[in-house]
Amino acid sequence: MRIMHIITRFIRGGAQENTLLSLRGQAADNEVYLVTGDAAGAEGSLLPDAEKLSVKIIVVPELIRPIAPLADWRAYRRLRQIIRDLRPEVVHTHSSKAGILGRLAARREKTPFVAHTIHGLAFHPYQSKWKNFAYIAAEKIAARYCDKIITVADAMTAQAVAAGVAPAEKFVTVYSGMEVERFACDERRYQAAREKYGFAAGDLVIAKVARLFELKGHDYLFAAFADLARQIPAARLLIIGGGEWRERLEKMARELGFADKIVWTGLLHPDEVPRALAAADLVAHCSLREGLARVIPQSLLMGKPTVAFDVDGAKEILSRVENRWLVAPQNVAHLTQALAAVIADLPAAKRAANERGATFCREQFAWQTMCKRLAEIYGEREKVKGKR
Repeated sequence: MRIMHIITRFIRGGAQENTLLSLRGQAADNEVYLVTGDAAGAEGSLLPDAEKLSVKIIVVPELIRPIAPLADWRAYRRLRQIIRDLRPEVVHTHSSKAGILGRLAARREKTPFVAHTIHGLAFHPYQSKWKNFAYIAAEKIAARYCDKIITVADAMTAQAVAAGVAPAEKFVTVYSGMEVERFACDERRYQAAREKYGFAAGDLVIAKVARLFELKGHDYLFAAFADLARQIPAARLLIIGGGEWRERLEKMARELGFADKIVWTGLLHPDEVPRALAAADLVAHCSLREGLARVIPQSLLMGKPTVAFDVDGAKEILSRVENRWLVAPQNVAHLTQALAAVIADLPAAKRAANERGATFCREQFAWQTMCKRLAEIYGEREKVKGKR
């Protein structure tokens, strides 16, 4: 098949890592194209990784994340021209802006099968009502122009259906693929990582993996850790990731009195994340919106107990391991209690993560499993011809 993936920005992020592995899995037996906007920015680019694959890359500078009517119109026209010239059998879009423009362009050019993946919904409770109204309206229109909507969690489907984006039968869940073997539990790796980041033998290390930005929940973790550090002097924080909130968060750590108990890795390439995560005893994930955060299965694959805000798809994974690790969003007291409870019985928590969590995640989150499911979905293109 000739397959075209369209995504707004190919930066370092969960949606992009997912797409990169889709490209990798499909490039061996298909002619695959990646169409993307400019990847410049503080997050870093994954374009060099895509360039190593047998994939043809087309950059559309007008394809940008913010709403910009003139640039959006130009991007739409450019996407139509690209699709008209290459005639892909499948167009698969990712992210909100590329998903809206790409689906419209693909259907106008009579692409046989159009799919869209929701990695995280563009509408959510933490932005203005008018933005949510605009995004929901746009998603409803775009949904009419695709054959299948793929979500990374059942929770995403439920939210989209509740908002009236499309009927439930148009959705299918495919968990985000990853190289599960990179996240194996390994004692030697654990010791080497702790030595690299300067942790002592008795330190109890809580890791958080996320961009340093709004809605990622660092504020709640820092507030909880300030109390936890007084209860458990050996507690330490490992903040994995970079971003524009670094200075703000460093100031917060100083004001809360635990700046000497925190280690910052800075921005890491996805290949380096498992090596940093290996240093942790447990993981905290406090984002307020996240589709299904890749760090949750990644942490469980490494046998790390994972405490997370009960938002979006977190429950689909953690309820299989330990319900007490799910925390009410924005509840600092509950977060502190959950982290303290894990630390109080860390060996048992690690066994639960390893025995119940890792087994499930190895089966469901392998990138090969994801690519197999996508191939099955693309295979439905003959069925949909007669339904349009």
